[in-house]
Amino acid sequence: MFRNLIWMFVLSCSSVADENSIRGADIFPSSPEIERGSSLELSCVLRKSYMPQRNASHIIWKLNDELIAPENYNIVNETVCNITIHNFTYSTAYVKCFMKYLDKELPLVHTEVKSGFRPDMPENISCIYFYDVNLTCTWNAGRETSFTTNYTLYRKLMTSPDAVRSCWNTTESCSFLYPYNDYSNDFCFQVEAKNVLGASSTECVPISLQKIEKFAPPEILSVKRIPGIKQLLTVTWKMPEKIIPLKHIICQVQYRNLYSNFTEFVNVSLNSKKNIGSYNLTGLWDSTDYSVAIRCVNNESTFWSGWSGEKNESTEEKASGKVDLWRVIESSRSSRNRSVHLMWKTLKSFPPSGRILGYKIRYFPEKKAAHKRTHNSSEQKMTLFLNEEAHIISVTAYNSAGESPEAILRIPSTDEKSSQMIEKVVTSTTNEEVVVQWITSEPETTKYVVEWYEELDMDPFGRSWQHVSNSTKWKNNKKNFKPFVCYNILVYPLYGSNVGAPSYTQIYAQEKKPSEGPVADTGVLGKNEVTIKWNEISKAKRNGFITNYTIFYKSEDGKELHETVNSDVLQYRLKSLQANTQYTVQIMASNKAGGTIGEPKTFKTLKLDKEDIFFIAIPVEISILCLIGLWITCVLKKHVFKKVCWPDIPNPEESLAVEWPLASSVNNSFLKRMSSQMKTVDFEDINVLEYCFPEESQEGSLLINYENCVSECTIINTKGTTNRDETILHNKENKTAKNFPPSMPYIITDQFTRNQMHLALTPVKEVQPIEVVANDICGSQQNPVKNEENDDEEVLKLEDFSEKTLFNPYLKNSVKTREFLVSESSPEHSMDECKSQSSVLSPIKPNAPEQSYITVDMFRLAKALLSQPARTN
Repeated sequence: MFRNLIWMFVLSCSSVADENSIRGADIFPSSPEIERGSSLELSCVLRKSYMPQRNASHIIWKLNDELIAPENYNIVNETVCNITIHNFTYSTAYVKCFMKYLDKELPLVHTEVKSGFRPDMPENISCIYFYDVNLTCTWNAGRETSFTTNYTLYRKLMTSPDAVRSCWNTTESCSFLYPYNDYSNDFCFQVEAKNVLGASSTECVPISLQKIEKFAPPEILSVKRIPGIKQLLTVTWKMPEKIIPLKHIICQVQYRNLYSNFTEFVNVSLNSKKNIGSYNLTGLWDSTDYSVAIRCVNNESTFWSGWSGEKNESTEEKASGKVDLWRVIESSRSSRNRSVHLMWKTLKSFPPSGRILGYKIRYFPEKKAAHKRTHNSSEQKMTLFLNEEAHIISVTAYNSAGESPEAILRIPSTDEKSSQMIEKVVTSTTNEEVVVQWITSEPETTKYVVEWYEELDMDPFGRSWQHVSNSTKWKNNKKNFKPFVCYNILVYPLYGSNVGAPSYTQIYAQEKKPSEGPVADTGVLGKNEVTIKWNEISKAKRNGFITNYTIFYKSEDGKELHETVNSDVLQYRLKSLQANTQYTVQIMASNKAGGTIGEPKTFKTLKLDKEDIFFIAIPVEISILCLIGLWITCVLKKHVFKKVCWPDIPNPEESLAVEWPLASSVNNSFLKRMSSQMKTVDFEDINVLEYCFPEESQEGSLLINYENCVSECTIINTKGTTNRDETILHNKENKTAKNFPPSMPYIITDQFTRNQMHLALTPVKEVQPIEVVANDICGSQQNPVKNEENDDEEVLKLEDFSEKTLFNPYLKNSVKTREFLVSESSPEHSMDECKSQSSVLSPIKPNAPEQSYITVDMFRLAKALLSQPARTN
């Protein structure tokens, strides 16, 4: 048991090692190569180290890691196990031998098996003989054998079979080099092919060396034209040296017209003894370049030599044909110096003209042919500076044979106006061509010039042009136009040497969408609308005609909207927008091939638009204007407003009627007497009449009525007085009344009454109501003698009346009625008379806005007037 474990350990260790390193058995054959489709037999032989634990019955076989069925096994003895694989079709396969032990497969040995085919018999032997150089033969080997095949070429002399030379190679070609390439017409050639599976060979094939001779190309010595002889070239060449002698040679001359790329061949016979050959090529075109090459062959051989190197030459020249002349007149501010750009090209002709050496440009004023000028140029363009006159210009090309016919153009004067003969030009494109058609108003015109150039190309010499005759349609290949580039196309009518006014159009031979989109900008912003502006895309990036613009706009949280406008519109007003909202706008420019969107632009609508601001601003402006107008009115009419709102009240101290005593004492005897007569008279009951003047009619009636009242009282209460006193008193009263203006409501009384009023109303600034005055008047009338006696005493007391007043004489208390306060102690008839007198003042309306006030000045004025001595008439 212990020994078995050791054995298993050894086998396990050996299995870890590389499988190829295990040599516990041998396999035979070690590297088999068999014919494909045959049977493969192999043997696996165990070594003695496996005995006696294991034997051949434990061997298993695998083909490319796939187990081979046990029925293909053959146990020869305890150490040998054979296997047979029928119909082996693998080109390469691995067969492995394993030892199976305790459910494990221990590799013993393996081998690589290759399969292939026997070589086929070579076919189609062909040889080429290079005299005194080499003899090379080639053949067809047939199918691939998958094994290395060696080929042997045998050259046998038919007259002596033992005279054999051979060469071998692994490819399908073999050569006999000098000096082993003897010349003889009695050789035969045989090829043998051999590999590990077998060999095959051809029969000996006889080949004549004259028929397989091939020599080196001849060398062209010269190609020349003969002076004075047109349409002819002479070709001279030299033959190679290594040629089979005494054989007839044929050479082939090839000449090719470089202008039309037309090729012709001519055969020339030579004797091999002549090393130099020559031939004249005739019937050629004048002034045309030709390319010449030569090859030769033995007249019995099937192999031509290679072509010699080409040589070029031109035939005898002739005068060039008329050039195709055109012009571009550059407008100038100064008509005395115009830039006329001339350009021309040679016309293709068959045969073509000769080699042009230069050009002659002649020009002169149309009406001054003697002033002709000439310029030479090697280029096909020139700029002339002409004045305002019409000029005739001609261009000719010259070469060694002479000058070409003149190409003439007339340059009109600056004041000439060409009529518009071409009414309309229409362009279109097809898959291969650009088509231009036009309509003319002059059917007699049959010649036109079509001019085209890139719109952004400012070089006048970069223009292309082509003449059109007897047609109003022109076609050109698209290859002559750059894709995605705008071309200007002009069609000029021709009549003689004059050029009419052109008609203009544009075209793109091929379009693609613009390279960039327009950049949006915002114009006038509003509350619900905005003006979007953009600039045209640069012409270099349009790549086609712009067909329309699409405005895409979107609010922050809204869906995207769009508006489409024509290509000539570069601004658009977006309406129905939300106020105070941010929007994103983009402009897409489109042509026939597609559209490209420009960079986004954001903007935000306003909270208020102009109309809102207008409606807000108008009332404010009107209010401001009203305030300004009111202020101006107040400034201009301030005295009126002051008089109405703050009327002037006379200041007693500034009065000139009487002198205002600075200090006087007041004797209250008068007030006490008044109090005793009226029982109780409080200062609170004294009212100042409102300063409301009645109308003039009322003032007059008031004055008259009051005078009547006074007169009556005087008559009644002055009985017993003398007539002289009445006359004097009456005269004084009349004079006093006359001194008062009719608008002043002063009350005129007799002298005693005035004295009482003076005592009551002067400097003390006390205002006695009219009723008190009336009562006092009436009282005085009852006691005239007493009042006269005490008059001087009262006056003296008034002079001592103090300025210490009990109330302000300017206080105005409104009275609703003007009534005299009547003392209760007065006689009854006096009260009645006074009542009748007070009724005179009834016309004054209470609370009337124009009701007058009686002020102290009025009484002071009355006193002043009464105190004057009476004047006798």
